[in-house]
Amino acid sequence: AIRSSSRKIAVFLIVVVLINVIVGSTMYLIEGPERGFDNMFRGLYWSIVTMTTVGFGDIAPSTAPGQVLAALLMLTGFSVIAVPTGIVSAEVAGLRQREVSCKGCG
Repeated sequence: AIRSSSRKIAVFLIVVVLINVIVGSTMYLIEGPERGFDNMFRGLYWSIVTMTTVGFGDIAPSTAPGQVLAALLMLTGFSVIAVPTGIVSAEVAGLRQREVSCKGCG
């Protein structure tokens, strides 16, 4: 099932990386160096930590737009768990359905 859904998962992971790059860069522009976002790589680090719900707390947005963006990223982070699980589960269900419908085939 994982092998069958590997392309879908790869596309999903590429999208997740792109979201992190965009949000991390945007957070750098919103918050800036004076609030701890020294460079875009620091923004990317924050984005990955926030999306994975680890949240070390070493850097956090302090402006309203930054906090809104952070909240949206946190909500998006839930899909990082849900979407691949759904893809693999659907593939497992499809494989089982094909096995059941083909019991009399052989």
